[in-house]
Amino acid sequence: MKLLFDFLPIILFFGTFKYAESNKEWAARFATEHFGLLVSGGVVGLGEGPVLLATLVVIAATLVQIAWMKLSGRKVDAPLWVSLVLVLVLGGATVWFHNETFIKWKPSMLYWLMGLTLWASQVLFRRNLLKVLMGEQLDLPAVVWQRLNFAWVAFFAFMGLLNVYVAYSFSTDTWVDFKLFGGIGLMLVFTVAQGLYLSRHLRDDEAGREPAKPSS
Repeated sequence: MKLLFDFLPIILFFGTFKYAESNKEWAARFATEHFGLLVSGGVVGLGEGPVLLATLVVIAATLVQIAWMKLSGRKVDAPLWVSLVLVLVLGGATVWFHNETFIKWKPSMLYWLMGLTLWASQVLFRRNLLKVLMGEQLDLPAVVWQRLNFAWVAFFAFMGLLNVYVAYSFSTDTWVDFKLFGGIGLMLVFTVAQGLYLSRHLRDDEAGREPAKPSS
């Protein structure tokens, strides 16, 4: 259930884009009529409507996520706050300037910021954030925590570069598919690989626990 909640904005972005892409005239007209004030010039073109509407939906979904967590007394993790800032800034730029490039950079920026945070905490401050987050669940040697941390750093760096490659090498439609299926799929594969690696270092009473993963 948490996994669905975490990826809900991406799923809504995908669904909105696909529907609007199949109904471009409606999307352009609807966006112009209802969101023209948010767009430079006040008019949304046929090729701009799908991304613009999907971007507005993902902004609203992220705001609702955080509002719901605050109202329910839950802690809002730092990556979600960062995601909100990025989607407001880059998504807002996409809407105002009629330019989908800004929102396409959002996943890469988020991946790289998370990777940089893990790297800087370990190298500069000698503090392993993964151990801080999961240390109560897993009892691992220090060297394993260090390897795990740098594995996530490398993964986030790779995902950021891959997103940029897809964004600039393929159509927006293909990028949207990758954003949902590629991003989530690769994250699940990496998490499973992480679990297999960690299973070699867990005590017997911990072997049945599934290792947690950082929010993304």
